[in-house]
Amino acid sequence: MDRQAQRAIVRAALAAVPRERGSVASERESFEAFAAARPPDPRLVRDEVTLGGRPAVRLRADGDGPVLLYLHGGGYVVGSGRTGAGLAGALAVRTGGVAYSLDYRLAPEHVHPHGVEDALAAYRELVAGGGDVVVAGDSAGGGLAVSLLIEAREAGLAQPRAAVVFSPWVDLTLAGESMRTRDGVDPLFTVESLRWYAIKYAPGREKEASPLFADLSRIAPLLIQVGNDEVLLDDAVRLAAKVAADGGTVRLEVGAGLPHVYQNNFGRLDDADDALDRAARFVGEPG
Repeated sequence: MDRQAQRAIVRAALAAVPRERGSVASERESFEAFAAARPPDPRLVRDEVTLGGRPAVRLRADGDGPVLLYLHGGGYVVGSGRTGAGLAGALAVRTGGVAYSLDYRLAPEHVHPHGVEDALAAYRELVAGGGDVVVAGDSAGGGLAVSLLIEAREAGLAQPRAAVVFSPWVDLTLAGESMRTRDGVDPLFTVESLRWYAIKYAPGREKEASPLFADLSRIAPLLIQVGNDEVLLDDAVRLAAKVAADGGTVRLEVGAGLPHVYQNNFGRLDDADDALDRAARFVGEPG
């Protein structure tokens, strides 16, 4: 099947997902069910551990690659270490390392900055263990990964070897131009659906919770991957520009005709497998 046909199938599946948000409980249940539908990768040893005082799914590949801290998506409201395990494991297989998909605290029970605190505690523990550490995340987890880099710098911790973010949500004020130009094009999200998450995670503090507006100097080399059809496209574009303006090393990849976190479709979308291959090479490059 050619790439265009693969993309059409993925878009149709995403378009079937209701855009109106339900209750927090129902959204969490459906997100968990979506993640559970993918069978575990037999190349990985999977177990449940505690990291930084929080539950995490550990996924070990057969190799001596880096240690990866993975932060799942879900708008800071839904998702878990289990829902992030698919992408975390896909990266672990490609790097030959071990990945930890963290179950950080969620809103509305735990608003900003609880998720950042959990990510920092987990990262601190991994750094104390020695060896190469890398950080990755998707969507809200991508934004959380950038916030983690900032907090690690402020805490005097070494930066990770590299960081990778897929479709990062870094502006909870929803000010990006693509919030308007891609509204109706994005098969998954609308501006209103993103606002549903933002007001639960950082009510009245949306800008404070947005790493796009922070000092992004002296953070780890960053790879950003995003689809061209996303309302979050300009979050990624503006993030890359801000990191570069602040003197950092950044690579931006925009996938034509691709939706939000298209990397989730590895194994059935060639674009997703290629993107993950590039991400694995990026975290393995010499610093």
